[in-house]
Amino acid sequence: MLFWRVKPLDQILATAEKKSLKRQLGAFQLTMLGIGAIIGTGIFVLTAEAGQKAGPAMMVAFVIAAVVCGLAALAYAELASMVPVSGSAYTYTYGVLGEGLAWAVGWALVLEYAVAACAVSVGWSGYMNGLLIHTTLFGLVEPGALALPEALRTGPMDGGTFNLLAFCIALLVTVLLVIGTSKSAKVNAVLVLIKVAALTAFIAIAVPGAQSPNFEPFFPTGWGSPLGGIGVLGAAASIFFAYVGFDAVSTAAEETKNPNRNIPIGLIASLAVCTLFYLLVGYGAVGSMGSQPMLDANGVAFHPGSPELAEACRGSEALVCSKEPLAHVLRMLGFAKMGNLIGLAAALALPSVILMMIYGQTRIFFTMSRDGLLPRVLSKVHPRFHTPYIVTIITGFFVAGFAWWFPVGVLADISNSGTLFAFVMVAFAVMILRKQQPDRPRPFRTPMVWVVCPLAIAGCLLLFLNLSLYTLSLFFGWAVIGMVVYALYGYRNSDLAPGRSPPTDKPVLEPHPTFHEGPDPGP
Repeated sequence: MLFWRVKPLDQILATAEKKSLKRQLGAFQLTMLGIGAIIGTGIFVLTAEAGQKAGPAMMVAFVIAAVVCGLAALAYAELASMVPVSGSAYTYTYGVLGEGLAWAVGWALVLEYAVAACAVSVGWSGYMNGLLIHTTLFGLVEPGALALPEALRTGPMDGGTFNLLAFCIALLVTVLLVIGTSKSAKVNAVLVLIKVAALTAFIAIAVPGAQSPNFEPFFPTGWGSPLGGIGVLGAAASIFFAYVGFDAVSTAAEETKNPNRNIPIGLIASLAVCTLFYLLVGYGAVGSMGSQPMLDANGVAFHPGSPELAEACRGSEALVCSKEPLAHVLRMLGFAKMGNLIGLAAALALPSVILMMIYGQTRIFFTMSRDGLLPRVLSKVHPRFHTPYIVTIITGFFVAGFAWWFPVGVLADISNSGTLFAFVMVAFAVMILRKQQPDRPRPFRTPMVWVVCPLAIAGCLLLFLNLSLYTLSLFFGWAVIGMVVYALYGYRNSDLAPGRSPPTDKPVLEPHPTFHEGPDPGP
């Protein structure tokens, strides 16, 4: 499959030009896009997940995940500036490693984007349920009067029956993407500011309250072991999700002004800003409240998402048991109103992350459909709303279906498996392209490429192998399904298959949903 049916980069650029999207995004907008996509469920929710896996040593996990993401970002920046088209890692792999691996990457990106949207939906549900439990509507009702029945707060794999709010928010975002959201540039900027303000407020309250005893023991579960999913490396493999989203910037490359300059700026700037916030938030959460994991009778940490942990957490106020950890920390510190405001900020802002993830997924499917690897109907554009409505509806129902069933930690780990695989392929592609086409213009060059890219690959593999055996089983099962789909459809219908040529129709999409600056195309 390596170097088989490679689609030349010049052909990729020509294809994109024929079916192009309007270029209208600048460096600041891309950075805001990246921050908006990165800051979400990962930091608002998975702080508890990381605490259960590593205890206070989650701080080390934050650093490990940030380093791996930083290395991958440098590789992404080079390819995104060279090939400024939609499709992200799928497109880059197609142009360097060939169609077979490109399909595998595109299929894995379903785990990154669609399953990530599921995880964010579940994370939003946790904060929204917390608000409903604690709110009094300015004293008009008793606390808890608005709360949903406990069975409707979480899915079957998390001790409940049906996660109603996660299901509903996924469908609502899908509707918004189908009808078009081109007026939301200012709304998105406001939501990003709300998230940043919420994290800033948390840092200002929690960091001064940090106490050294809360960091002891610092390594309660050790470094962990391959396939174990516990320990510092297991926590890093999970908290990696908190940084995922910076590559969503590259999916908007086809809609970017001066992409050769602005894409690298957007990628690296958004990652740097978020890393700083995460380290401060993690320190504040651990130092002010502690994050020791829940242990069984043998002193072994329960796996996040397990029924045993759900039972152990019943009635517990521990940080690792909270579905809304940042708000929970502030409430436990005596800042109940501020905790509720943090919960409100998460409830307001996280839907924008769901929107970005579903948007990124549909654009990757659009690109694969444009290449013939998926049915052409998936790139069909709605005559009134100018959006790829069929693939958006399919993706939305997939997201809603998984969101009501699975807990956030399991979804995040599944998403990470696909993301890490894609990052490995991107790093390989950068090195191979340096050898194959050394003279091709590179507006952004990965520094010390023969050090950075191998380290990126090694870091991604390290985190991949420290996911749980259950997660990796799901990943490889999904990969097998993908190979069957490719063999039955993509192999025969690809534009690069013998005797086939790309269609001449030119579907026109609505511009990027969160950063359109012109008039609303509207109904």
